[in-house]
Amino acid sequence: MDNSEPLFFANSPEAMLVIDTNNGHILLANQKARELLQENKKLHSITNTDIKRFLGKNWSNFVVFTEEVQHKGEAWSNELHLQIQDQEIQVRTTGKLIQQQPHLLILGLIPLQQLKQQQTISEADYLQRQGLAHWQTIQTFFREFEQTNSLILNAVGEGVYGLDSKGLTTFVNPTAETLLGWRASEMLGQSMHDLIHHSHCDGSHYHSTECHIYSALHDGVTKRVTNEYFWRKDGSAIPVEYTSTPLIENGEILGAVIVFRDISERKKSEQKVQDALEEVKQLKQKLEQENQYLIENYKQEHHFSQIIGRSHKVHKITQKIAMVSHTNANVLITGESGTGKELIAQAIHDHSERKDRPMIRVNCASIPKDLFESEFFGHTKGAFTGAINDRIGRFELADGGTLFLDEVGEIPIELQSKLLRVLQEQQFERIGDTKTRKVNVRIIAATNRDLLHEIQQKRFREDLYFRLNVFPIESPPLRERLEDVPILAEHFLTRMCQKHHKPQLQLKVKHIQALQAYQWPGNIRELVHVIERAVIISQQQLSFELNDLELQAPPIDSKQNQEFNEVLSYPKLKQLEHENLLKALKLSQGKVFGTGSASESLQINPTTLNSKLKKFKINKYEFKNSLEN
Repeated sequence: MDNSEPLFFANSPEAMLVIDTNNGHILLANQKARELLQENKKLHSITNTDIKRFLGKNWSNFVVFTEEVQHKGEAWSNELHLQIQDQEIQVRTTGKLIQQQPHLLILGLIPLQQLKQQQTISEADYLQRQGLAHWQTIQTFFREFEQTNSLILNAVGEGVYGLDSKGLTTFVNPTAETLLGWRASEMLGQSMHDLIHHSHCDGSHYHSTECHIYSALHDGVTKRVTNEYFWRKDGSAIPVEYTSTPLIENGEILGAVIVFRDISERKKSEQKVQDALEEVKQLKQKLEQENQYLIENYKQEHHFSQIIGRSHKVHKITQKIAMVSHTNANVLITGESGTGKELIAQAIHDHSERKDRPMIRVNCASIPKDLFESEFFGHTKGAFTGAINDRIGRFELADGGTLFLDEVGEIPIELQSKLLRVLQEQQFERIGDTKTRKVNVRIIAATNRDLLHEIQQKRFREDLYFRLNVFPIESPPLRERLEDVPILAEHFLTRMCQKHHKPQLQLKVKHIQALQAYQWPGNIRELVHVIERAVIISQQQLSFELNDLELQAPPIDSKQNQEFNEVLSYPKLKQLEHENLLKALKLSQGKVFGTGSASESLQINPTTLNSKLKKFKINKYEFKNSLEN
C-alpha cells in the first residue's frame, strides 16, 4: 500500500488506522489516531507498532471483530476497549476491508465519551448502515424464541444459552445458572467463551479462534463435542458435552443455541469401570504369573517330601516348627548348604494359616543387582529398557502367603535397605509407578553364612538381621545326625529306584557303615546324589556293591591300618571329633572366622564350629598364641 495518506484519511475527524491482519501491525495512522494512541508522545511513531499493545485483555474481542469484518466486508462494535496511560477507554470501532488488498483493514476509533451528545444521530447512522430491518429481525427472533420457549427452557435438565453473531450471550436458562454458578444477569451481553470456555482442562488457554461454539457462528454447521470443560464462577472446572446449533434465517447466521450437560457422574462411572478393569487385568496377570511359578516349582526335582529322621536334633527342629508355624513371626533358618533349609521353610508354611496361599521362593544369590527391585517389587511397562510389559514382583505374588528368601546373606549391602523398608512397612511401589501397594507377607529367610560375622565385616545390615531373626532355627549338618543316615538312605534309595524305573535295591550293613563313617561335606544333598549315582550304575541285581556308592573322600579320621568296614562306636567318634577340634584350634591359635581359621581347615561353617565348641565345652581363647608355647 502507498505510504502517502489520502486526503480523506488524513483529515478525518475520527482516529483512523490501517492494520495488516496478517500480523496485527499498524501501517498508517492519521493525526487523530496519533493523538489518541501515542500515550503523551511516549512513542515517536505508532507506525509498525502491534495493535495488540493497545488492546490488552480485549485482544480476543478484537479477533472476533476482525473475523466479522473479513466475513462481511465491514462491521462496527461498541465492545472494544483501548489501554492508554494505564486507563481503559471504551471506543466505537468501525472496520472496512480494502478491496484491492483484502488483508488490509481500515479501522475507525471514536471514544464513546465523545459520542454522548451525538448518540441519537449515531444510532440512526448505525441503523441505516447495517439495515434497520436486519437488526429488528434479530431482536424479534430472540424475543419470540425466548417467549415461546421460556417454559421449556426453564424445565429442561440441561444447560441452555444463546449467543448472537458476535458471541455475546442473549439468554440463559436456570439449569445453566445452576451448573455454572453465575446469575443470568452476570452472563447476558458478555462473551461466554471468555466467561466459561477460556481454558482447556489442563488450564492452558483455549483461543476463541479454536472454539467449536464460535466456529458454528461462522460456518453455520452444528457442532457436537463430547469431552470438554466449562469453568464455573468459583474457578472449578466441570466436564461437559455440548451441542452448538447455529440459528439461520434468510441465509444469515443470527447466532447459536448451545445445549450442554454436566457429565461428571458419567466420567466417574467410566473411571470406576476403568479402574475395575485394570484391577481385573492385574489380578489376571498375578494369577497367571503365580500359576506359572507354581507349575515351574512343581516341575523342579525336590529331594525332600518330608522331614525324615529320628535323631534328637531332628526332633528339636520339628518342635520348633510346631511352635512357630501358627504365628506370623519371621523365621531365620541357618545351616550349611544341603542340610534341607528349604524343607524346613516349606514345613512351616504347610502347617501355618497361610497354607492355602503359595510359598514363593526367591534365590537371592541368583538375582543381578540391576534387577533386584524388579524381581522383588515388579515394574510397569516402559519403566526401563526392556520393560515391555507390566510385571508383578515376588512380594505381590506372595501376598497372603509366605516369601522364602533363600541365601539371604547374598543380597548386596546397598540393596538391603530397600528390602528392610518393605519388611517394616509391608508396602512398596513398582518401578516406574507412583501407586503404593500394601501386602501381607510372612518372611522366612535362610542362609549358610554367619550373618553376625557378616555384620562385623559391614556386609550385612544389623537392623535387617534382627528384623529377620525373630525366630531362629538351625539346620544341623548330616555329620551331626549320623543316626539318621540309615533311614535317609533307605528313603532316597526307594525314590531313586522309582525315578529310574529300577527294581527295589537293598542296602547292606557294610553300606550303612560306610555311609555313617563318611563326613558328608555336601550334607543331605550329597547323600541324595550318592544314592542316585549308585542306582544309575547298578544293573538288574537286587543290591549293589560298596564301590557303587563312589564316596569321594575317605571316612573321617580313618587310620591307614584300619579296615574300611570297621565299625567305630559313637563314643569313639565323639573322642576323635573332640581331638580333631583341639588340633584345629591349636593350629589356628584359637581363630574361628576367616582365612587360616579352624573353621576353614575343618571345612565347616563358623557358626557350626562355635556350636561344637560349646557342646564339647572347649574354650577357644585358651589357644591364643598356642604355637609359641
